[in-house]
Amino acid sequence: MMQTGHIVGKVEYREGDGPTLEVRKGPVDVETTATDATLSWTEGDDRGSTAIPLADYNRYVTEGAIRVVQ
Repeated sequence: MMQTGHIVGKVEYREGDGPTLEVRKGPVDVETTATDATLSWTEGDDRGSTAIPLADYNRYVTEGAIRVVQ
């Protein structure tokens, strides 16, 4: 399911075995499946995206770090 969201708090992800990185604050597109949520964003000419476990996404929404726009 595709939704629009807004990162307003600390939302982290990990690329492979590397260190945790923070998703920049601002608007994101969110696509959820049964197991994960893919966050996609645009920053100037750059585009970014990451997939995080659905449980982590739901925690970020519950804690208020991600606001979902209905």
